[in-house]
Amino acid sequence: MDNAVLKLLKERRSVRSYKAEQIKKEELDAILEAGTYAATGMNRQSPIIIVVQDKETIETLRRMNAQIMGTPEKDPFYGAPTVLIVLADKSIRTHLEDGSLVMGNLMNAAFSVGVDSCWIHRAREEFDSEEGKALLKKWGIEGDYVGIGHLSLGYRDGALPETRARKDNYIYYV
Repeated sequence: MDNAVLKLLKERRSVRSYKAEQIKKEELDAILEAGTYAATGMNRQSPIIIVVQDKETIETLRRMNAQIMGTPEKDPFYGAPTVLIVLADKSIRTHLEDGSLVMGNLMNAAFSVGVDSCWIHRAREEFDSEEGKALLKKWGIEGDYVGIGHLSLGYRDGALPETRARKDNYIYYV
């Protein structure tokens, strides 16, 4: 079947090396809008998306994330000039699923507009910490949120990673 959406879903890859060039505002706006249209349980829209583009805040998040990972010298965001943070309201039973669907929409929308991405974990640990809670307060974010993930965004520095073959036992018909 020849379908542009299916082609995009097959070709999108996680990118782990970015140019310093900031992504365009129109691209960012399109990506963010797609994130807000992710399916959520009973349309409760439990997630929120935080956009971080200033180097100082990205460095704070980098340090926190790398420390949790146990490799304080690493850059878990791979030099991306934009980092999105997806959080979700803990009081909504489907918050993890809701936030994960937002992350998926963000990644696929990014690729569709020529921006590369990578889902970065450890947001839960970051925003469960006192430092993470202080950041949310500083940013004016109130509520009982849990970190779902970060999304590094930028233009890849190098070739798009190769698609790996799908495993043989991925699908079962019953």
